Amino acid sequence: MLDHIWRTSTRSGDNGQCVEVRRVSDTIEVRDSKNQTGPVLTFTFAEWAAFTNGTKDGEFDL
Repeated sequence: MLDHIWRTSTRSGDNGQCVEVRRVSDTIEVRDSKNQTGPVLTFTFAEWAAFTNGTKDGEFDL
């Protein structure tokens, strides 16, 4: 389970194109792993679930 600790996917390689995620209260926060002091995107659980389910379903495939 996510908590206040930033985490990167275990499937991330060393190519520098990763995001980090963490849970803070009732939200999910996402940031660029290369720019840890940069902007943070915040999502509700429902928004995050819609995004992750969409990626699993191929909704964002080109």
